[in-house]
Amino acid sequence: MSLKFPDKDPDEVLDYSVDWSRYLDTDTISSVTWKIDDNGTLNTWEDAEVVNGLQRVSASNNDTVATIQLSLGTAYEDYILYCEITTSAGKTTSREINLRVRAR
Repeated sequence: MSLKFPDKDPDEVLDYSVDWSRYLDTDTISSVTWKIDDNGTLNTWEDAEVVNGLQRVSASNNDTVATIQLSLGTAYEDYILYCEITTSAGKTTSREINLRVRAR
């Protein structure tokens, strides 16, 4: 399943979230890994890291929602991100997310 975040301007620093509550039912998020498609290679993405001009500022989660804060980005570039969770019951799943950067 592919999701789409709202467009981002390169000058903005914004939080983007994935709500996993429907998938989790009564389970909870144990850990979250954010990845980015780097020209066909899927890389784990760490805080303050810049990949193809897009910066992961930070990431956090609670029991049901994973959030990533993003900065920068190349105008008119489309990025593919992945949010992978592991639940307290040991299940793992991932969602592909599309993000367009557009200068306003």
